Amino acid sequence: MHIRTSFPHETAHEDLRIPLPDGTLLHARAWRPLTDEPVPALLEYLPGRLSDATAPRDRQRHPWYAGHGYVSVRVDARGHGNSEGVPADGHSVTEYSDGAGVVTWLAAQPWCDGKVGMFGVSRGGFDSLRIAALAPEPLKAVVTVCSTDDRYDNDGHYMGGSVLAAGMHTRAVGHLSSVCLPPDPLYAGKAWREQWLGRLESVEPFLPTWLDRQLRDEHWRRAGVREDYGAIRAAVLAVGGWHDPHRDTVLRLVEHLPPDRVRGLIGPWSHQYPDRGLPPGPAIGFLQETLRWWDQWLKGADSGAMAEPLLRAYVSDSHPPATRYETLPGRWVGEPSWPSPHVTTVRYALRGAPLPVRSPQHTGVDAGRFLPLGEEADLPPDQREEDARSACFDFEVGEETWVLGRPGVRLRLTCEVPRGQVIARVCDVAPDGASTLVTRGVLNLSARQGPERAAPWTPGATEEVAFELQGIGHAFPAGHRIRLAVSSAYWPWIWPQPGSAAGFALDPAGSFLELPVRGRESGGGVTFEEPEQAEPLGVNSPATLDEPRPQRLVVRDVAKGEWRLEADPCRDGTRMYPDGLETTEEALETYTISESDPLSARTRCDWSIRLHRPETAWDTTVRTRSEITCDAAEFVTSEEAVCTAGGEVVFHRTWETRIPRTSG
Repeated sequence: MHIRTSFPHETAHEDLRIPLPDGTLLHARAWRPLTDEPVPALLEYLPGRLSDATAPRDRQRHPWYAGHGYVSVRVDARGHGNSEGVPADGHSVTEYSDGAGVVTWLAAQPWCDGKVGMFGVSRGGFDSLRIAALAPEPLKAVVTVCSTDDRYDNDGHYMGGSVLAAGMHTRAVGHLSSVCLPPDPLYAGKAWREQWLGRLESVEPFLPTWLDRQLRDEHWRRAGVREDYGAIRAAVLAVGGWHDPHRDTVLRLVEHLPPDRVRGLIGPWSHQYPDRGLPPGPAIGFLQETLRWWDQWLKGADSGAMAEPLLRAYVSDSHPPATRYETLPGRWVGEPSWPSPHVTTVRYALRGAPLPVRSPQHTGVDAGRFLPLGEEADLPPDQREEDARSACFDFEVGEETWVLGRPGVRLRLTCEVPRGQVIARVCDVAPDGASTLVTRGVLNLSARQGPERAAPWTPGATEEVAFELQGIGHAFPAGHRIRLAVSSAYWPWIWPQPGSAAGFALDPAGSFLELPVRGRESGGGVTFEEPEQAEPLGVNSPATLDEPRPQRLVVRDVAKGEWRLEADPCRDGTRMYPDGLETTEEALETYTISESDPLSARTRCDWSIRLHRPETAWDTTVRTRSEITCDAAEFVTSEEAVCTAGGEVVFHRTWETRIPRTSG
């Protein structure tokens, strides 16, 4: 990583209050080049907290853009951080209309030339897309990273129509904790407490709403952009990582947006900006790539951004299974269009007699983290134990085979119960038997006719079902085997269906795996500069004598036949900021299931965040707890939030909700 300290422009930064049409003031931080000429503005807008949670990340890129001649602005959404108002729910159109208002306000400032770009990672990347779909006139270009186009099936709520346990629950509790956090008096002033209490009175948990909408209904369609890509008028640079659950967004955007204003980039990365150097690498000079995008679309320069292939993708070499890779070997390829003329669908027919698939309910404990962030235990370990709990079909690799895109399966199933799910994994099996997960996909059998309706299986009936797996770029070497592993359970990613312990029968006759096989030519000499960032903020994490908690721990009670997975989704611990703020964050997820009973599934997530300023004795803590259990007819959620200031409880609320299992 090169830390840059000299730029074409000197810069300055200041905190601003941006007014919305209803008078609400949003907290913003702007970095500006010291020039008398108006310049384009770049906006990163999300419900984060620019004064603490995203401050280190913001410092890496906003000053860098300002040094290259852009006003770069970071804004907290309504009701978050030090912005006024109460938080909207996770899919509210208010958040997006507010963002469009911010775009218009920026364009009207004397230091802006009227052109605006938006960028962000994860939620910030999605907000950029969603606001672009509102088509505010000043918004000319977007860079969206590790984001979704479909809030139902590609955003941690559902997968193939199945309820996501790990992805949905962690996200919901993280959101609940975040919306309960107070404004910081250093930035919000003496009114911080009154503002905080007003927010807390409006707080409602996200989880019941998400669980109550098990079909892809109007709520989900309205929340995403997949229903109408044509509404997006801005030029879009879509970026993802093969180890990020949202990577298929990139493939869909380059397929459906006009090729004269979209480019896609998918590397081997996790859920991160590609210049941060977090595993797996290699990292790239991402800020330089985005600068070319901004120069092309906001300054009218011929930067070469549109001369790049429509899609640049990384094809990883085969690698032994591990939960973390510093760098994955491989090569970049360029595709002139998507679907690509370099990719051909190759069908691998399954062989053998019909066989029962009745996976133990703990199948999936080696799935890895749903949202990898570059930590030690993020990625799936050796899949041999998972393969043993699945029906496996192996195909010899005669010559090196490159796969690029979304594999698919068609399976002929007989099911004796009305509800269930099927999970397909593709693994790279080495000559020594080591099994590396390449990609996977899920289908809720009730959603086999589409996620908009629930269609129970007729017990005893035989049907063919087809579904796609997540996209991937991977090279299978000669002498290895391509393995398709099919299971009827995948906990704790997928919440099991009532009666699904019965599994199903799989008839290989008429069943097959389809792989998008790419030609092995290198594909255009795609290269990138080395990563570069601005000077870091200088946040410190004090050393501790405490033994660190395992990031992922699997415990088996042999006598009870019960499995428990404990995961730590938050590795920041205590952070000390240059402005005197100290934050401490701790969390623990617990997923429990009996290996023979799908109705035994239960999850719990505990979260704690402390914000403390020792010099002023400001000391606040937010603690949240959330649990989900189920029976055959209902999910039951139990949630609690406790907020304290100076040791005094200022807010304590519990919620319990029973939600019918309509499809999930």
